Amino acid sequence: MTTPASGTTYPRLAARRGAGAGTWWSKAVLRAVEEAAFSAQDLRKGRALARAGSVGSITVAEGGAVAAVTDGQDAWTVEVTVPVLDESDAAAFTELVAAESGRIGALMTGQLPHSLVEAVEEAGVELLPYGGELGSACACDAWLDPCPHALAVLTQLAWLIQADPFVLTHLRGLSRERVLRDLHRITTPHVAVGDDGGPGGADATEPAGGPDQLDDLVVAEDAAVRAARLLQLEHPFDAW
Repeated sequence: MTTPASGTTYPRLAARRGAGAGTWWSKAVLRAVEEAAFSAQDLRKGRALARAGSVGSITVAEGGAVAAVTDGQDAWTVEVTVPVLDESDAAAFTELVAAESGRIGALMTGQLPHSLVEAVEEAGVELLPYGGELGSACACDAWLDPCPHALAVLTQLAWLIQADPFVLTHLRGLSRERVLRDLHRITTPHVAVGDDGGPGGADATEPAGGPDQLDDLVVAEDAAVRAARLLQLEHPFDAW
């Protein structure tokens, strides 16, 4: 993956003690990281690097992320990859977000409703990754991927996803901006054309997703600002 200019860069996370409580979805991502590791030793070193704050700023784009990891006197460039959703799966995800009032509001405030993930999975869409989907490449001389440096980046990605589920959707090919744009398209009132060529019909101004979805989108921008501010804090995960 070559990180495009449209990628989102998250500042370096400060060193932290322990793994923290986490959320159910960040724990699911961390389980995938565990599955991807070739050995417990690599996983322990990767976690230690992540907790020590050895991972620099992480740039997230569709299909993956890039970061530099400091290990002793060396610094290595790490690229991790995640398969993006195809167009039909992306459309299904957006429609399922719009299908129930409150889902977009939850996402914008840093929550990933379990009911949404269940509905997405029932539709055959893989949102949460499994170990075999996590690819990586590192500039170090490790023989196997993911190396500890890649595992450190993947671990910190799980922490970012903990605070903002849109990091996960972005990796899957759906940035926050695209999700909001597609939701707007779905929920924008459609004007029907009457027999006289003007607006007409009983459902001429009814939003496709109902009025509740429009209310969700009204508060979405404010929630996005608050979520962004949270990620700028020195210890953004203390609230969990």
